[in-house]
Amino acid sequence: MPTSVTTPAQASTPLDRLSPLLERFRVRAHLFHNGPLCGVTHFAAAPGRGFLHVLRRGEMVVTHQPQAGPPERLQVCEPSLLFYARPLEHFFHNAPTEGSDFTCAALDFDGGASHPLARALPPLVVLPLGAVDGLQQSLDLLFAETDRLRCGHRVLADRLFEVVLLQLLRWLLDHPQLAQMPPGLLTGLADPQLSRTLTALHEAPGELWSLAQMAQQAGMSRSAFAARFKAVVGDTPADYLAHWRLTLAQAHLRAGRSLKSIAHELGYANPSALSRVFAQKLGMSARDWREAVDEGR
Repeated sequence: MPTSVTTPAQASTPLDRLSPLLERFRVRAHLFHNGPLCGVTHFAAAPGRGFLHVLRRGEMVVTHQPQAGPPERLQVCEPSLLFYARPLEHFFHNAPTEGSDFTCAALDFDGGASHPLARALPPLVVLPLGAVDGLQQSLDLLFAETDRLRCGHRVLADRLFEVVLLQLLRWLLDHPQLAQMPPGLLTGLADPQLSRTLTALHEAPGELWSLAQMAQQAGMSRSAFAARFKAVVGDTPADYLAHWRLTLAQAHLRAGRSLKSIAHELGYANPSALSRVFAQKLGMSARDWREAVDEGR
């Protein structure tokens, strides 16, 4: 059985909803530009690659391919963050004489398209810098590192970009409606009751979770919990748990572990049970999947 259930007192206790995810699935930032951009700048899509752009001053137009998801043409008129969580080709259009000023980082998501946050986020988040409480202090440190060359400045700038990203994710969890988040992981983590079940699943995927135990974590009846979970997250609780376990299994396989060594810790009685789920959900065996991943590296 799960190691703990939610009590009325615990229901009001602050909960760390992001660490169990980001400790297992890292997002690494890499500074690649600081300064003006003039004319048209092309940012190509690459597997597992996102972008975090900071428009420090000026304004610009951003364009995307038709049916890509975001608007084909978007005008940004104030200092803002532009966050691309998934590979998406985009173009910045700036005046040729008075270019806007940017600090930009590429983002590498562990597991690429299978990264839980990359799957859950909208293709583009645009947010004025002043909208996020506490963000300016982190940006001041980031700009101090990017504006002059000092020993280790690129390494420190990368880490500061990751701090900015974490603050942005916190804001998204606190303002899912303003961010127009689609049903999924982040809308679930934004729900005060569902977040307790989701965090427990993330922290202890190998427990023998039943619907009753998941509902108890949320402090809800089984029927109310199942209905709200499906509406807010977009999956049934059982399907979400199976997908989370499979995502972890893929990460372990990429790291060189075997199904035999991970089956029990992911809640399966034996490797054969995990292998069956793997084939049902992905349409191929774990061996074939790992060979395909190795060929793509």
